[in-house]
Formats: sequence, structure tokens, C-alpha cells
Amino acid sequence: MRGDNTLPLLVKGYTWLPEVGRRQDAGGLVRTRLLGRPVRVLQGPGLVAFFYDERHARRSGALPGPVLDTLCGRGAVHTLDGPEHRTRKALFLSQLTETARVRALTACVCAEFRETFDGLRGREVTLFDEGALVLARAVSRWAGLPGYRAADAERLARDCVAMVDGFATPGPRHLRARRARARQEELLRRAVVRARGSREPGKRTSGHGAAGEQREAGNAARTPFEAVLAHREADGSLLDPATAAVELLNILRPTVAITWFTTFAAHAMRDAPELRRRLAADEPVGLATSFAHEVRRFYPFVPFLAALAPEGVELQGEPVPHGTMLLLDVYGQNHDSALWDEPFRFVPDRFLGAAPHPDTLIPQGGGPREGHRCPGEDITIAVLSALTRELARLDFTVPDQDVRIPLHRIPTRPRDGFRMRVPGDG
Repeated sequence: MRGDNTLPLLVKGYTWLPEVGRRQDAGGLVRTRLLGRPVRVLQGPGLVAFFYDERHARRSGALPGPVLDTLCGRGAVHTLDGPEHRTRKALFLSQLTETARVRALTACVCAEFRETFDGLRGREVTLFDEGALVLARAVSRWAGLPGYRAADAERLARDCVAMVDGFATPGPRHLRARRARARQEELLRRAVVRARGSREPGKRTSGHGAAGEQREAGNAARTPFEAVLAHREADGSLLDPATAAVELLNILRPTVAITWFTTFAAHAMRDAPELRRRLAADEPVGLATSFAHEVRRFYPFVPFLAALAPEGVELQGEPVPHGTMLLLDVYGQNHDSALWDEPFRFVPDRFLGAAPHPDTLIPQGGGPREGHRCPGEDITIAVLSALTRELARLDFTVPDQDVRIPLHRIPTRPRDGFRMRVPGDG
């Protein structure tokens, strides 16, 4: 395919899209091709609003099959538009943005972190792996997964990491990601079927009987598991068991993925004792949250986001052909010198006293909360801020290792997973 940039993307990783933009005239549309499709690149806060306006961008059909079969799942909220999306998104907002629920999960994660690392005193561990396990244990309990066992959480941690690690690459990592998603979807589908009993999937009910029927639509469920079981689609039907499993996993997987940010947080504070002292005390107040924002801005996680252009769209006065892929340059915007002072320098005080504009800091996307913005952003910020304080108080040491973070790898992380020595006697 002449001019196709799929191979350069696989080779260059995070730097690919910003380089495409720099090579072309900054005053005009940035064009390229990816996976054989024409692409228009969106860069800058003004075009974030364009990308999240459903009149200009649709999600149905935007994500390729390999991403659906690893990261998001078939039929997931990410693939919906219009009323169907708004109704499904309300399920996630009710569970992932409500203040009491966010606090409950954060408290659960911190308690699990302390218990886990108290048992690791005097040992050398890999933070990335231990962090995933802490998060999987905490979110399993918080979500109300039935029949929770420690072994289930260990498998969930491995599988969620595999899904995120292998969605954007061919080869063994991608195959592991496919197997991990298929395994977890089947386990959760069976749990949904058991909880609902013998009722036919999708059948409308009076709201009485099995666990999935115990609340009428519109009434709050006690746990995310119950909420997914009780959720009503725009047509009034319940989610079928396979789709319910997909959406349960879209609550669990992103929470476990916070281990990437947690590892980056430790990486940022490894040679900064004064910063660690300030973070441990949260001095000044709000420093841990500012630090969490800067971790999400500075360190590479999401490279870009994709949508498709519907009919009749114009961009900067030029018509965009129907079906053109629209790519929002997340990594490029979070490191744009026109938006950030010294963008490639880690400055944890950057956000003190002022929350970042939602269309300027976009590590998990932008736009309004009710739209296609990531519903797990509140949980990510709260959990990462709390774990930042826990890590700073741990007084860990860092043995010799490779702490480089390769930008050609998506998603990336420190090469050795960030090995650390937990203080105390084992």
C-alpha cells in the first residue's frame, strides 16, 4: 500500500504520529494512511472538541478487530454511538465517577497495598507485577465478583496485563492478549449466567428474583457486578451474558492497568528524596494529585485515539471523505511545547492550585464526561494519588537495573519492570 504508515507506526511507536505532523505543513490538514485507510490527524485542544463531537466522529467500526479481541471486547461501550452509547455509558458513570464508590475502591487498593508490601519486607520485588496483583485483588472485591478467591485475582492480574500489553503489536504478545481476553470473558459470562439463574438472556422482567433482577431499572445496585447484571439498554432489554462479561472486564481491566502509572510514579521519584518526603506528607496539600496528573502527562501510555468520519464532515474548511480515520494525537499533545512549559521535563508542581483543562491534558482522552471520554479517569487519578503517597512512605530503594522506557514499544514501561527493595526484615 503506497504511502501506508502501518509499518512505521510499529517501528517508531509513540513518536510516529507527532513526527508525521511535524513533517507536514502545520497550517493545513495532516494526512497519512494506516491499515490501508486514509487518515486525518487531529492535534491541539481545539480539535479535541471536534473529535468528541458525535456529529464529526463515530466510534462504530473505528476499532479494528485485533483491538476489540484484546483490549476492549466485541460489543463494548467503546464501539457505540448515539442513544445506545449514552445509555451504556451511564452504567459506567454510575459506578466509576460517584464519589463514594471512588473512595471505596481507593481505600480498598491502599489496604491491599499495605498488606501486600508488609509481607514483602526485606525482599526485592518487581513493582509492575506486584502492583497489578494489588489492583486485581482490590477491584475484584470492590466489584463484588461472586466466589472471589486469591487464585482468581492472580489470574485476573496476569490476564489484564496481557490484554493491555499485547493489543497494539503482532506476534506472541498479541496472541497472549487474545487468549487472556477470551479466558476472562468466559469466566465472567459463566458468573453472569449463574447469578441470573435460568432466566433467558435479554428477557424483560419485573425486577424480582435472581441477582440480576433484584433491582428495577434506575435503582442503584450495590456493586458493579450487580449494576452490570441489572443494566437496561436503550430498548429496555438486559445485557446478554457475553456483553455483560465484556463490560465487567472493561471495569476490571482498566483498574489493573493503573499498575503502568504506579510504576511510572516510582520511576519519577526514585532519585528524588526531597520529592518523596513532600509526597509522603502531601506538602503542599494537593501535591500527590498534581504529581499524578504529571505522571499521566509526562509518561507514555495511550499514543492516540481513533474514530471514523461520518458523511458531510468538514475539517478546517476542507471536506473529509466518509469513512476517513480520525486520529487524535494524545502523546503529541501531552508533550506540545505550545501547551506546556518544558514539556519533556517532569515538573510535579505543574498542576498545583489549578485543575488541568479537560481538553488540554488528555492522557485518557478528552471531551465531556457523558461522551466518549474515559469513565475511569476519576478512579485513575484517585488511586494513583493514593498509591503515590503509599510508595513515598515506603522508603524503598532501587537496585541497579535497566530503567529506560523505550518509546518504540506500545504500551511501554521500564525495561526491568522497576525492581525495588522493600525496607525491613523479611
